[in-house]
Amino acid sequence: MACVNPDGTLTPSALTVLKAVQQAPQKAEVLAESVGLPLFRVRSSLRELREAGLLSETDGMYAITPQGEEALKKQS
Repeated sequence: MACVNPDGTLTPSALTVLKAVQQAPQKAEVLAESVGLPLFRVRSSLRELREAGLLSETDGMYAITPQGEEALKKQS
């Protein structure tokens, strides 16, 4: 998975996206603008983070899951 390094840590772009979503649930387009990453990269990260169980998605809004919160704690 491109958002997770072989050692289990998050990539810089995945970490940026996850931290931004931690602040408030967001749509991909708004998130891309707020973090300054291309929309294609944000969408890819969101998809992979959701598949990993770190984010949830409802009606296009992405929110952090308890597993995502735990992943952020491990990164600190």
